[in-house]
Amino acid sequence: MINVKQKIANEIAKVIHINEKELETYIEIPKDIKNGDYAFPCFRLAKELKKSPQQIANEIKEKMQIDGIILEKIEALGGYLNLYINKQMLTQELLKEIAKEEEYGKSKIGEGKNIIIDYSAPNIAKPFHIGHLRSTVIGGALYNIYKYLGYHTIGINHLGDYGTQFGKLIEGYKLWGEEYDIEENPINELTKIYIRINQACKEDENILNACRDNFKKLEEGDAYCTQLWEKFKTLSLKEFQKVYDLLGSKFDSWNGEAFYSDKMPEVMKILEKTGRLVKSQGAKIIDLEEQGINTPCIIEKSNGSSTYATRDLAAILYRTRTYDFDKALYLTSYEQVLHFKQVFEVAKLLGLDEKYTKGLHHIPFGMVLLPTGKMSTREGNIVKLEELLREAIQRAEKVIEKKNPDLENKKEVARKVGIGAVIFNDLANSRVKDEVFEWNQILNFQGETGPYIQYTYVRTKSVLEKAGGLSKVEEIKPEKLLDEYSQAIIKLMYSFEDILVQVTDKEEPSILARYLIDLAKAFSSFYNENKIITEDKELQDARVYLTASVGEVLRKGASLLGVEMPDKM
Repeated sequence: MINVKQKIANEIAKVIHINEKELETYIEIPKDIKNGDYAFPCFRLAKELKKSPQQIANEIKEKMQIDGIILEKIEALGGYLNLYINKQMLTQELLKEIAKEEEYGKSKIGEGKNIIIDYSAPNIAKPFHIGHLRSTVIGGALYNIYKYLGYHTIGINHLGDYGTQFGKLIEGYKLWGEEYDIEENPINELTKIYIRINQACKEDENILNACRDNFKKLEEGDAYCTQLWEKFKTLSLKEFQKVYDLLGSKFDSWNGEAFYSDKMPEVMKILEKTGRLVKSQGAKIIDLEEQGINTPCIIEKSNGSSTYATRDLAAILYRTRTYDFDKALYLTSYEQVLHFKQVFEVAKLLGLDEKYTKGLHHIPFGMVLLPTGKMSTREGNIVKLEELLREAIQRAEKVIEKKNPDLENKKEVARKVGIGAVIFNDLANSRVKDEVFEWNQILNFQGETGPYIQYTYVRTKSVLEKAGGLSKVEEIKPEKLLDEYSQAIIKLMYSFEDILVQVTDKEEPSILARYLIDLAKAFSSFYNENKIITEDKELQDARVYLTASVGEVLRKGASLLGVEMPDKM
């Protein structure tokens, strides 16, 4: 399809001789359609070209060629270049493109580039709670979208399967293991042990020291500690998979922290050779004050055990060699901003090519909070994700039973609607904002929600069924779709690929979620204002074809977010 913004930038570049890729970033979509379909502000060029913005706009207007850009006119007004699309040409171009491609909006812009996405990463032997939902669904959406744009994408579930908490669990199991049936209900029982051992650690420092000693033994390969750790991990992963199956989550690698235990000595050797690794209060640290980070990065604890940072550095070293990444995205809550600043700074000391250290990006997101405050496994105040998802399905079933009791495959539709509601609710909000968990809000089936998008899609399917199918795209008369409601849809659908690119530019899936809401609303207006099934066959064929196209874009966009569409609701 013709990339209108790119073509506009290309033609402007011929007039003012400035890089077209830079000019493309200047192009805006005006809030008021009276000011054109696209606008090019000339203010940023005034200094460089030593002319007023209005002079620049006038000059471009006079010299710019618009043939083949689907533009019908250009205006120079108030330092802006206002550009108006030829609606009939755009409509024809769009419908042909959607008809031609099974996967509309798919691109090869990422061809030859490797993207690592490190997401989800629950802690072994702890409940998979709603705090993990954000990392799992944001990471999953980014994974799908990068892949759709042609990038070679590697999804990594960097499991929290190492660390002092395992020393605590091992000690708790030693003390009270016979009281708990971890085979029958592993996560719940291990959580009880974890809460109990944490309380014991607060009351008795000797128990805390024994826990630390257990982790040191685990790192050294102690047979008993290793056997218990493997048991905890196997049972936990079995439970986690139930959640991943509900969410439709998949990963290319499950290498967690423990995978890097034998790779940390190399990191230590490299850092020691730099002369930057120094002892402080018995621990080994890298001082980062000169880099503007006041807190040192602890590489080895005073008892000789490793840290998160050591394992993350070993992972970076391994990933550069294994995946030759262009970008490595780390999706965690903003609580870990300092940790990743430290790790990415220390990674520069590992002797890596600058391509890799520049490609490291922490993608922080807000916390999921309870109305009473922050969740804590230690304190036992959490909402388990599997329980939330199953509750969502049950609530969807009740709604279906009330509104459409004769619906076929009710349970399957309820699964798609319930899970879709939870995923979409999370992704429709900016990732950096905290979310307060409220059952009624997260499972709301009214308003700007996942079920609303699904309902709109189902409505498009219903229209197609009533119309008895689609005409061939060559038979569609684009002049029948020039009304404002049709054109609002066409403009939105035309921008689909650009929306996906914006998501990857900002690592922000909410851009796509909000786009789908806008498209659903635009279709609702079109549906309410225009009679689709009509005696005018040419008009009906055009409107039915447009309806089918909306359904396809909604289905594909929702799929990229991880939301499935039911055919009926």
